[in-house]
Amino acid sequence: MAPAITLAADAPTLSAANTGFMLICSALVMLMTPGLAFFYGGMVRVKSTLNMLMMSFISLGIVTILWVLYGFSMAFGTDSGSVIGWSSDYVGLSGIGLTQLWDGYTIPIYVFAVFQLMFAIITPALISGALADRVKFSAWALFVALWATVVYFPVAHWVWGAGGWAFELGVIDFAGGTAVHINAGAAALGVILVIGKRVGFKKDPMRPHSLPLVMLGAGLLWFGWFGFNAGSWLGNDDGVGALMFINTQVATAAAVLAWLAYEKIRHGAFTTLGAASGAVAGLVAITPSGGAVSPLGAIAVGAIAGVLCAMAVGLKYKFGYDDSLDVVGVHLVGGVVGSLLIGFFATGGGQSDVAGLFYGGGLDQFWKQCAGVFAVLGYSLVASAVLAFLIDKTIGMRVSEDDEVAGIDQAEHAETAYDFSGGGGGSAFSAAPAAPAQEAKAKKVDA
Repeated sequence: MAPAITLAADAPTLSAANTGFMLICSALVMLMTPGLAFFYGGMVRVKSTLNMLMMSFISLGIVTILWVLYGFSMAFGTDSGSVIGWSSDYVGLSGIGLTQLWDGYTIPIYVFAVFQLMFAIITPALISGALADRVKFSAWALFVALWATVVYFPVAHWVWGAGGWAFELGVIDFAGGTAVHINAGAAALGVILVIGKRVGFKKDPMRPHSLPLVMLGAGLLWFGWFGFNAGSWLGNDDGVGALMFINTQVATAAAVLAWLAYEKIRHGAFTTLGAASGAVAGLVAITPSGGAVSPLGAIAVGAIAGVLCAMAVGLKYKFGYDDSLDVVGVHLVGGVVGSLLIGFFATGGGQSDVAGLFYGGGLDQFWKQCAGVFAVLGYSLVASAVLAFLIDKTIGMRVSEDDEVAGIDQAEHAETAYDFSGGGGGSAFSAAPAAPAQEAKAKKVDA
């Protein structure tokens, strides 16, 4: 059959509705990074709260600048060898017209670029939860810059870039099961294997200091995830984004219930932390699969992920790796589960006509999913461990043991999260003790 000829009149035109929708989705995804900061910040001890918040926040600064300078070009530029992209027009975002459309869609390139930027920002921030309490802030900032360049930008091209090997193979990843969650989870494992355990791991109590903050963060993540997932279809014209929206809600609900049920059976209680963690596990698992499965399939994906992730968070005690806030157990395992289940639950009536095993499609898609999952996992694990090793051997990755015990907030940021003195106000250094001469002068005035 001869190829169809696309007439100029049939070419996509800018859609104000889709453009506005995607800008809103971009803002929702941006909100997820502060939400993640609260989620992680509540899970650590008081003395590490601000450091945890800052480890997420600094990604907003660093990755934004790198994305504009060269990240967007590496991820979504013209393919080279199926592993990396590059387009000079995308360097500095300087060669793009205001109404120039993203190829095949009805939104401007600028809108696509800013939407994808928010994914690039939150992915390294996810890693930070595994490293709580013990990493120098300067070393973390350098790691974020190097990791985004060496790992995230190329992997995003593999999975979503035209010509990327996973994209061309047919690996389904609707919104980031491989590129975001497996990528971040494997990176977290690679880094913690290099930098080692916290002081007192498996000996001292390391309970969350603020479960309300954890729940606030989980709620913000759940809210922002609708933009993360539904927005990844880049428009609202055929109902696939709506399918992804409802599947996001359904899978997350199922995962909360499954995690809590497992927790009750295994530990005898329904915990607040379990509910929040279950929600994130469901969100992670539905991210790659939600455009391919039905709402009933989404229930299955969420429930399976909720139980398996709840089981996986205890592996750190069995195998002795110190994943502080369960990034490996939730993001790596959840991402793997959600990505592989596409091979079973894809209906063929969602984002594509690809059907999984339970819908008559055999195991062909499952093996493609395996290729994407384990390639990203292996590359990110090794590359992240190498980057952490190099940083550790040059400027050092960890704070001193004394600083870790005393509190990384004070050591790295000269602040504490809570002022219990009742004074408050002023600058970051206003709580410093007054010099003797100032004290004497104050006493004379008071007299």
